[in-house]
Amino acid sequence: MALRRQPTARQMRLASELRRLREAAGLNARQAAALLGVSPAQITNIESALAGVSEQRIRRMASHYACTDTEFIDALVAMATDRTRGWWEEYRGLLPTSFLDLSELEHHARFLRHVAILYVPGLLQTEDYARAVFSSRLPELTAEELELRIQHRKARQEFTAEYEAVIHEAALRIRVGDHSTSRAQLTRLLKLSDADHITVRVIPFDLDGFASASSTMTYVGGPLPQLDTVVRDAPHGSVFIDSAAQLNIYRTRFRKVEAVSLEPDRSRDFIHRLTKEL
Repeated sequence: MALRRQPTARQMRLASELRRLREAAGLNARQAAALLGVSPAQITNIESALAGVSEQRIRRMASHYACTDTEFIDALVAMATDRTRGWWEEYRGLLPTSFLDLSELEHHARFLRHVAILYVPGLLQTEDYARAVFSSRLPELTAEELELRIQHRKARQEFTAEYEAVIHEAALRIRVGDHSTSRAQLTRLLKLSDADHITVRVIPFDLDGFASASSTMTYVGGPLPQLDTVVRDAPHGSVFIDSAAQLNIYRTRFRKVEAVSLEPDRSRDFIHRLTKEL
């Protein structure tokens, strides 16, 4: 079977979890290969996400690695055997792979948590707001690149996972576009906050205790807590964080940010007042 040329982030996550299981068992790749009756190169390819892995092999790995967490193993099997061809595949070769990886991650999310400091979260943006954000990029995007990003963002907004956004007042006040764009964006936030699966919270400038968050983050709930992911923005695309220690830090960070934010009803009132000021 030919090796993958460009594994997705989801495939990389499966590979890294299998590597962690092997390492937790105190085995090197050669020892694991001997137990499984395969070559060390096959283990390396699986743990690099260059090669796929069957349900049977994952369960044999779990047995040899002394992993008795059946829920976790079932979740890994589901990741390995999922053959979903999502809508984001239409953009493969047209947009950076990080855009597609983020879409796939959101598609499989159990829940989404977002902290926004400077911009309204992408999943809640109007088309004009998104256009203004993408138009500010350097180097400048071509007209085709701009439209592809906007259409991709609109498609991402069809999510159904439970979503909570904690938005700083700075993100609500900064005008990434003109006056009408800002007003329409605030109006959209008010409308979306009525949805059963969306919660919007605001952190006003004058609220105490905001030192616990320094930048934007997205926390994505996996099928199990150990398969959660944190997404951070970087100059050349999204960075996916999944180590147990880092996940625990970001869980704590979100809880602290949420604790100092306004309750949803008060947040709606706050956004409504801002809308009237425009």
